[in-house]
Amino acid sequence: MRPSKGDGMSLHQDFYSHSNWVELGKTAPYSSLIRPDEPLVNLAGPNTPTCRNCIGGNCADNLLPDLLQQGLLTSGYFNIFSSAKPEGKCSHGGFLDWTSRRDPVGGINKDDLGSSHGSLHHKAADLAVNATMELLEDIRVSVGDKNFLRLMGLSQSSVLCFVIDTTGSMSDDIAEAKRVSFDIIDRKRGTQEEPSAYILVPFNDPGFGPLILTTDADVFKDNINKLTASGGGDIPELCLSGLQLALTAAPPSSEIFVFTDAPAKDAHLKSTITALIESRKTVVTFMLTDVLAGRRRRRNFQGGYSSRRISQSDTQLYRDLARASGGQAIEVTKSDLSLVTSIIEDSSANAVVTVFQVVRNPGKPDNFTFTVDGSLRNMTAYITGASSLTFTLTSSTGVSQSSSQSSGPLASFTTAGNLRRLSWNTDNQTGSWEISVDSNNPYSVKVTGQSSVNFIFNLVEAHKGAHGDFSLKEGRALSGGNASLLVSVTGSDTVKVTEVTLFDTSGSTEVNGTLQSVGSGNFLVTFSAVPAGDFMVCLRGEDSSSTSRSTPSIFQRQASTLIKTSSISLTAQVNNTSIEPGSTISIPFTVATAINGVVNDTATGTFTVRANNDRSYTSTSPNSVTVAQGSGGKANGTVTLTVPANVTSGTDVTLTIEAENAAATDINYAVIRMSVAAKVSDVTRPVCREVSTSRNCPSSSSLCASSQWKFIANLTDGINGTGIDSVAIRQGNGTLNTSTVAGAGGENITVATYIASCCSQNVELSAVDKVGNVGTCVGQARALTTAVPVTTAAPVTTAAPVTAAAVNTTSSGGHTVSTSHCLLIAVVVSLLWK
Repeated sequence: MRPSKGDGMSLHQDFYSHSNWVELGKTAPYSSLIRPDEPLVNLAGPNTPTCRNCIGGNCADNLLPDLLQQGLLTSGYFNIFSSAKPEGKCSHGGFLDWTSRRDPVGGINKDDLGSSHGSLHHKAADLAVNATMELLEDIRVSVGDKNFLRLMGLSQSSVLCFVIDTTGSMSDDIAEAKRVSFDIIDRKRGTQEEPSAYILVPFNDPGFGPLILTTDADVFKDNINKLTASGGGDIPELCLSGLQLALTAAPPSSEIFVFTDAPAKDAHLKSTITALIESRKTVVTFMLTDVLAGRRRRRNFQGGYSSRRISQSDTQLYRDLARASGGQAIEVTKSDLSLVTSIIEDSSANAVVTVFQVVRNPGKPDNFTFTVDGSLRNMTAYITGASSLTFTLTSSTGVSQSSSQSSGPLASFTTAGNLRRLSWNTDNQTGSWEISVDSNNPYSVKVTGQSSVNFIFNLVEAHKGAHGDFSLKEGRALSGGNASLLVSVTGSDTVKVTEVTLFDTSGSTEVNGTLQSVGSGNFLVTFSAVPAGDFMVCLRGEDSSSTSRSTPSIFQRQASTLIKTSSISLTAQVNNTSIEPGSTISIPFTVATAINGVVNDTATGTFTVRANNDRSYTSTSPNSVTVAQGSGGKANGTVTLTVPANVTSGTDVTLTIEAENAAATDINYAVIRMSVAAKVSDVTRPVCREVSTSRNCPSSSSLCASSQWKFIANLTDGINGTGIDSVAIRQGNGTLNTSTVAGAGGENITVATYIASCCSQNVELSAVDKVGNVGTCVGQARALTTAVPVTTAAPVTTAAPVTAAAVNTTSSGGHTVSTSHCLLIAVVVSLLWK
């Protein structure tokens, strides 16, 4: 693995490491690479020699002098199977590159310090970072700060997301959902804890949706206000279909709250929902009303309500999904629903972390210990289980409080339905705490708090190629094989990670990982021979940020979502995650049986195949695939997805492919997120022409506050362009007004008028057209500002602005993960603080 920031960040800017741009003495990024309307110039021709042999393994001077003197741009050939390359051409270099063994021998890559041109590695890396900042800055200007943060997965606050049953018996539940959401919105509006987005999905039978996704709290209020309880017909409702929409729309690591009093009519989607939960690492909590009474009211034909018993298996479906996500299935009467919705308010706070979580099914008496560190505030514990359950909370100082004390020395707690909510009375009681639970029925325990110190993780696998990086892995880890996690610690640069473990939900198995630091608070954690089962990820370490302690504070954090293993290998081959409206995409996939993490090439068998997408687009797939003798242990299939011609460009679609063994005891999946994108013909940037700049500013800066200056410019996107979509102040402290007039040639002209105090004498405006090309316009109060060439980015989306749904699109097949993945966070922060 290459634990360095070189070779071009996560945006594949390999150009600076693999070309001779640095050797040409360039100190700024090659901006034309991201501007499709600008040609690439000074390229070495196909018959132009570029390199000579390295001498004694020293390749520092192997580029031909004529190449450098003429400023010609080249890169190196690379092949792991053949040494063939054109005469006189450079090679990439390195052990895997066979072309580097043929004259001219050696290479020019700067992937790391030990590479052929490794002495220039840091310069290449810095250029790659600057190029990435340039691209990201244009994207930020195009889509705005809020969408840009969501594109980067860096929301400053949580998302408020409700999935609500709207059938006849749900009027009380809808009213409570309105009350608690309005309370959260009104209390947090304008603060740092204001939700970054709001999602609402209603469902009933026979329909579900539409999905409401907005960053405007008032739009969310209006839509939830419009919900009414009516209809329903038969008892089961389309709960999982509504949940599927929410899971694919919400950012990763969100929390979704589902309100219902009915079983799911679409229980066949359970495995799809589980796959989405695992892939998105999203917590789902169910608010199940009147389940304890075992009855569901239903409007009959006479206008009254009839009742029907809900089976335990119906409720168990929700419990299983909650467990997989790290959420809870809260079972309560309608009259007591308001007593448990405080959990929604708890989760909407900033920087909520999970300290400890466990599920016991079947239940048994047990003692659970967890560590409370000095950074934790507002500690809360949630215990769900039968009414006969009892517990005891013991602090790090040995003080105990039993479940018979609703208000005691350690915490106060409330009970409603199957939920006990414990709220700590004080902070700063650091050390080892214990919760003892006495119950033979299934139960769950979850301990949370607020802290800046947390972690995120992704399942990764070795990247096959010259660089030895690793890529995000879709689906489940293979049973009995090795598994790798990329773990990123957030919120502190004084944290030392000492241990990352997987422990199964029964508590009988714990697998310790081997830690390898890859810099900037990031660790590659490798687990050997992970057995079959469901595992939670627990991180422990030391935090030396506290100045009041002579020794570091011990801390622990736990991921909410389970990691599951599978003996089925499922790989999908996605060459393009962009689909044009009206077109069909084919996605080949391969299924195999694995033993100890390795595909068994002699195995045979039949696998059930399911393909499902959240937009209900037409799709085809085989019902099953069969691994026959002599097939190498693999079976292939193809899923097709057809996008209707009238779908709006920028719409996203999530496809889930599942393979299940014949005994229906094991399953694996691939989750593929794609974006609908119309073909773009406008790749030119908006053009800025200065009209006038007033120069009324005094020469003395002490008098600047009493005077103003004005800058007027015309902005156009050309006759054939898509038109100016927005103009904004990129730099400056004045006011901007725009108007549109018709130009002589038939093009629309946006007139930008900027007025500012003479204390702020520079302005930079950004103009974004309707496909995301970005141009800039610069003015200065004192100096004459001529028309300046404007810059542009490639279209951020194709024929549509970036939407909240579209910005979450990822593809495991093409995203290389290295320390550059972490540097991207720093790049984003620096852009936002410019």
